Amino acid sequence: MTSPGTPSGSPGHLGRIDPARSACVLIGVDAYTELEPLRSVRRNLTELEAVLADEGILGIPENRIKTVPNPRSAAELVGSIRAAAELATDTLIVYYAGHGLLDWEDEEHLYLTLPDSVMDAPETSVPDSYIRRAIRDSAAERRVLLLDCCYSGRFLQGEMSAADAADQGARASGKALEGMSGAYVMTSSSGTRKSLAPDPKRCTVFTEELVGVLREGVPKGPEMLTLHGVFEAVRERMARRKLPQQQEPRVRDDGGVGTLPFVRNLAVAPPPQAQEPAPPASPYSRRRLWMVTAGALALGVIAGLTVVPRVADWWQERNPRPAGGVCSARAKLLSYSDALDKQQVSGEKVEGLSALALTGPTDAWALTDNHPGRIFPLRLGAATKLAPQVQRAKTLRTPSRGTAPSQWFDGEGLVVERSGKGDKTGDRTVLVASETGPAIRRFSMTTGKQVGKDLPIPPQLRARPKGDAQAGRTLESLAASADGRYLYAAMEGPLATDGDARGRNLLRIQRYRGTPGGAYELDRQYAYKTGEGMYVAELATAGDDRLLALERQYVAGIGNTIRIYEVPLQGAASVDENTALYDQPSDVFLQSRLLVDLADCPAGDAGVVPTRNKQLNPLLQNVEGMALGEPWTTGPDKGRRPLYLVSDDNGSSEQITRVYALSVRLDR
Repeated sequence: MTSPGTPSGSPGHLGRIDPARSACVLIGVDAYTELEPLRSVRRNLTELEAVLADEGILGIPENRIKTVPNPRSAAELVGSIRAAAELATDTLIVYYAGHGLLDWEDEEHLYLTLPDSVMDAPETSVPDSYIRRAIRDSAAERRVLLLDCCYSGRFLQGEMSAADAADQGARASGKALEGMSGAYVMTSSSGTRKSLAPDPKRCTVFTEELVGVLREGVPKGPEMLTLHGVFEAVRERMARRKLPQQQEPRVRDDGGVGTLPFVRNLAVAPPPQAQEPAPPASPYSRRRLWMVTAGALALGVIAGLTVVPRVADWWQERNPRPAGGVCSARAKLLSYSDALDKQQVSGEKVEGLSALALTGPTDAWALTDNHPGRIFPLRLGAATKLAPQVQRAKTLRTPSRGTAPSQWFDGEGLVVERSGKGDKTGDRTVLVASETGPAIRRFSMTTGKQVGKDLPIPPQLRARPKGDAQAGRTLESLAASADGRYLYAAMEGPLATDGDARGRNLLRIQRYRGTPGGAYELDRQYAYKTGEGMYVAELATAGDDRLLALERQYVAGIGNTIRIYEVPLQGAASVDENTALYDQPSDVFLQSRLLVDLADCPAGDAGVVPTRNKQLNPLLQNVEGMALGEPWTTGPDKGRRPLYLVSDDNGSSEQITRVYALSVRLDR
């Protein structure tokens, strides 16, 4: 039986959502040029994707969830919705978080913002009618729209005035969803109220409570929660919070979508076995846990159940939650290890690791940036449980086999040549970028000595007074395409003639063309714009026309910032002939997309991850090396790629040599 008012043939007669035939697009804008930044939105996308993909909650397949951070245009924002709409035959879920604006000369519309949106300039934002049309055109059996922005309730109001809307609340005009039979719209606030994001380290208020309901469920509720059941729980949770301003979510249901089973209620129905279950406890551990639990229950009965929480705390203290888990919509931390920190091998300190290159699935070489230059072979262990072991280093030498003088070498970038012949012995060779010089040199891994001449360096990339580069901010990275045809070397900081744009450094990436073990020649330069105050510490290739860029910053009293961006190269402009970058238009610069901010990786319970200096997240260290592995072909991370990082302790007792293993999903 359909509910009253439900159109015949509408979704009101359907059963639970079929995740395999559904699709979801999560859109968020956190980086604005004119409006106030919304750092919370980045966490919104991460958290919401994780719960919607969780098979124990809803279980939408990974390839049917698309996150769109900071769309640059209305076409990109709306196009992502249309792409998901074409994929979905059961349920389409659309989510937007960012600033919401009103145009008081046109009270009919809510405007969703873009990174370059400007207050009182509606042409720089996206009118809600665009969203309405894209959702309405979907052939999905039901459509769900979640809006988390200021004045989001205006979407429900059709042509009503703000005063009428305030009186009627969720009982919005039927024109609001006209032509959208089978749609459920949930908004974070009314049409006249702002939505709040009081803590940039947490989700926005609405999304935090939405994620909380999905993850924790509703006590004493049904086994399956409906959309409206989720909404009511979110509203109750928000009402209990002490907020600086009132914020009450709104909802509109057309066709009874809100009454259909939506997600498992984890408060009463435990989820099925997770795709990545924790390692089974030993028989001894299981017996001990059973004995503790049984004892706690017995004591609780005697003492009015007051002992159980204390026993639970006792157990948690002795079994703390480890670091690891979802860091972003496309990355998760698998494990980390400090096993190399302050170690020695053959009397040499393992310190100053500034670059990392894989030599096998779980083997790598790590380059030092101190004197004398050395390369340490490493055995990393499984990505899910890093246990790096170090072997005796190979010292890098001048062509005459003498130890390199300190002013000759400051290693920062490392490439293992896949098929180079090297010197006459036919051994394996490596290319090393040195910040001192700067220089790129080839070395034999049999003798350690330099092979052949330095690669050419463009005059302007040399340190002053010979060029325009800052001393100590020259070549900091080196990466090669899979076939070795191209090399990429990025400047750490801007040239004196290039400068910055509102604190965002304008850098050059030099591409070389050649053959492994043979000659390389200058090919072209790309322009790259970092985040505010950030510098490029490392590059990795992620395909024929794509790079990963590791950006790094250190601020005394705050600590490190480590972010990794995906950088497509296809169609990018060459800036070889540009003597300055500060006056170039935005389309000259490579467009980057954040892959992971290491500060967003879960560090487990307090004290689990050691740190010796001030950090916003104890996982953070001075990461300088990065290596990307081949995609996994089996297991829970099938199709994803391992990403390894290593930090440089600078030989300091206050810093840690730390190795990280992440699983990342890259755009195709």
